Parts: sequence; structure tokens; C-alpha cells
Amino acid sequence: MQILRTMKGCFLAALLFVAITGASVPTAGQTSQGSEPLALSAPVVPLQPSASGDRIFADLVKHNELRSARLREYSAVRTYAVTDLNGKVHAKEIVQMEYIAPDKKTFVTVAEEGSGVIRNLVLKRLMESEISAAAGKERHDSSITPANYTFRLLNEDDLDNHHCFVVEAIPKRNDKYLFEGKIWIDSSEFAIVKIAGHPAKNLSFWITRADFVRRYEKIRDFWLPASDETFVEVRLYGKKILGIEHHIKSVNGVTSTPLVRQNPREAESTTHGS
Repeated sequence: MQILRTMKGCFLAALLFVAITGASVPTAGQTSQGSEPLALSAPVVPLQPSASGDRIFADLVKHNELRSARLREYSAVRTYAVTDLNGKVHAKEIVQMEYIAPDKKTFVTVAEEGSGVIRNLVLKRLMESEISAAAGKERHDSSITPANYTFRLLNEDDLDNHHCFVVEAIPKRNDKYLFEGKIWIDSSEFAIVKIAGHPAKNLSFWITRADFVRRYEKIRDFWLPASDETFVEVRLYGKKILGIEHHIKSVNGVTSTPLVRQNPREAESTTHGS
């Protein structure tokens, strides 16, 4: 009975994590609100501070389309893990991820440990869903754009050496593939530095709480995922953390400088609390 509960809890948590990590601004080949793709040669010029959350996001989308159009490929070593709040690892998988524009992702397992049930129902499910989403097979529009959200400027904040606009994202519909939360946007480059929030709709009777934090880092001229943490509380199963650490190896064929980063834990106070 406990195994069945564990499997059900892990599967639901996987659906949550896919929804969160699938959220993005438009990438190369996509446009916002039917606009034409921006020219490859157009420079990314910092704009003047905007007066509203929606204007900030209009600037964000434009700059992101330029960066995405220039991104031909990148590779990363990812570490996926499911742990409890005390740090005990229930399952872990290390993979080599390759992205080739505009829509191809591949994953090769390098090492794995822990529960095979969790690895198959959660970690491998995440990778399969990401491959489908990249290829356009997922029909859920979870992009962080004005089509799905209203944006309200809250304040400005310094985060990881970036001066950021802090914007509240308010979903326009009650959809489990959207979220409610805050987004930190670099004020000079109009790139997302951090997202923190929870699903806009309760995923299931089994999941009583779900909070996530996603962080990005600048690699050369591009902003790529650095880490994901999702704190999930499942009935009869308890509190677990699903996490991904992204270690970028190369971008457009150029090897990236190894990055030593601390594991941020302010998410515990900004999302799931006490």
C-alpha cells in the first residue's frame, strides 16, 4: 500500500515539476502576440526603466527573442534529485543534456542512484516531457507572456549582483500549467534572473502544498537555467524536494567557464515558509 502511495505521490509531483520547468518566455521561432521574429543582427540595447509591469514584460520578450535567435546549441550536465527536508536523497540521476535549435533536446544518463520507482516515475518523466515540450508536442501554453499573465511592478531589488525589477505575475486563467508568484528581471538586460511561486490551480487532492524557485545565470550573452527547486507536500507521503542543478558545459560551441555557486536557501523563506 505504501509503495502505491509513493508511486502516486511521485507521479503527481512530476506533473507539477513539468508544469513549472515548462514555463518560459518565447524562444527562437516563437513570437509574442503574433509579431514577426526580430532580426538576428539587431543589437540588444538596454531600454529605459519602464513604468509598468506589462511594459517591462514587453521589453523582456523583445530582448529574449533576440537572444534566443542567436542561440544555436548548448550542452549541460544536469543533476536531478528527490530529497527530503533533511537532505536525504531518495533518488538521483546525472545526465548529459544537448540542445540544438530550434527544438531538439537529448538526454544521456551518466550516473544514477536511489529508488528505481522514483527515477522512472519522476526523473525520467521530467526528461521525456521536456523533450516533447521542446518539439512542440505539448499542447499546453505555459509561456510567461502577456497572453497568459497580467504583470504588476512591485519594487526593485538587488539579487546576485543584478539590479532587478520585481514583478508580480497574475495568471489570466485558473490553469495548473500557469503559476502565481514573483519574477526578478535584470533591469539593464531585461532577462529573468529568478522566478518564485506556486501553481495557479490545485493539481490534485493529493498535493496539499507546492512552491518552486527557478534561477537563471548569464553564460556569455545568454541567460540559461541554473537551478530548480520545487517543494511539494503530498498527503500520506510528506514533504519532498525535487531539484535540478544545471552545469552549462558549452554554448554555441564555446566551452563555458566552470561556475562555483552556492546553494541558495532563501527560497525557504520566500516560498514554502515555516
